[in-house]
Amino acid sequence: MDISPEAQSLLLAATDHNLPTLRSLLKSQTPNVQDPTTLRTPLHLAIASFENKSISSEEDATTNGHTNGSNGIADELSLPPIEKATKTLELLLQNGAIWNSLDTNNETPGCIAYRLGLTPLYEVMVDAGVRAELLFGRLDGYMALDDDDEDEEEEEEGEEGDVIDITVDEQKQSTEEEEEAPELVSTDQTPLDKATEEAIPVTSDVYLSSTLSIDDDKILDEDKNGVMMSWESHIMSLTVQNLLPEPLQTGPKVLNIGYGMGIIDSYFQSSTPPPSSHHIIEAHPQILQKLSTSEISKREGVVIHSGRWQEVLPKLVNDGDITFDAIYFDTFAEDYSQLKLFFTEYVIALLNPEGKFSFFNGLGADRQIAYDVYKKVVDIDLLEAGLETEWIEVAVDSKKMEGDGEWKGVRRKYWDLEKYWLPVSRFIG
Repeated sequence: MDISPEAQSLLLAATDHNLPTLRSLLKSQTPNVQDPTTLRTPLHLAIASFENKSISSEEDATTNGHTNGSNGIADELSLPPIEKATKTLELLLQNGAIWNSLDTNNETPGCIAYRLGLTPLYEVMVDAGVRAELLFGRLDGYMALDDDDEDEEEEEEGEEGDVIDITVDEQKQSTEEEEEAPELVSTDQTPLDKATEEAIPVTSDVYLSSTLSIDDDKILDEDKNGVMMSWESHIMSLTVQNLLPEPLQTGPKVLNIGYGMGIIDSYFQSSTPPPSSHHIIEAHPQILQKLSTSEISKREGVVIHSGRWQEVLPKLVNDGDITFDAIYFDTFAEDYSQLKLFFTEYVIALLNPEGKFSFFNGLGADRQIAYDVYKKVVDIDLLEAGLETEWIEVAVDSKKMEGDGEWKGVRRKYWDLEKYWLPVSRFIG
């Protein structure tokens, strides 16, 4: 793939953080040109330029080379390296640079900044992603943060991840070209064996009609996609501890959407005293069968609802005589729009004034920048729904899960990070 001399000059100017030259070139050049060998864009190169620089610490990077010269081009070129790089990123984004395009190493610009420990540059890219996602949300569509080859081709055409500074018409075109919203626990990620398998999206209908493989450690669907696994137990335990802080005066009323392996329901039942009312909504026939013969189903106060939560919850709301002290949401193969529908329409109707809400936070969990972007997006959307959220950091030993660990036999994993952000939401005030 050949590129024009002007495009080559733009890539070089971004690498050198040459702001005056960049401004001139961006008047006639797209900021989304790619290096023909590495597929890196100006955003990638502006960050990757630090790979070969001897910067002993981030503090050095923000102070080296600063002078108090006169205003103008000379003063701008003498800014500290990180400050100059930050301005370079902001300039490119203001001109429509795609924040999450992938290079041949399967890295976004933000991925490079995270790997190099360049926190200021990483935060610029996260904020760009948040602006883009929020804009698409306002246009009733959310961008997918997928990693497959098809997305890389689409990104070259500029339909994915454009920032808020480009025109609304361009953003609408980008949104229309995406068929589905990002999944709560992405099932359209890079396969463990990418060379031999293609990433196949899993929809809710496909999942609910599939035959599951269920054992004590995990649940897999027909394509060996991880649905739920026992490594989540620590997260579920901490979730219940934060939703139902002991000691409790009376048995709490709880609602769980998605039974799965029954992990969180077991922790709810272990509270002291146990729930006085424990509603469980589950849609998959096999899991319902397992639930019907479980010890939990025999507990006093347990009510099992079979079917999709979208069909069950309107009936609970219409009854008008039940609210809950704790609500938890953990479904599979549903996108973010469904989680947002849940907390904007049903949590606010079913949660007690002093109650708490949480969900399994697997949004974008195959890529750190995607995870951080969605954390901010969800936090903003929850706030707009009248819920303030505390995010509790939980360590996850994802490296231990590789090889013969938890992911053995799983075609595609839904988690690849070292830190889980546990959300605990309650009504503002």
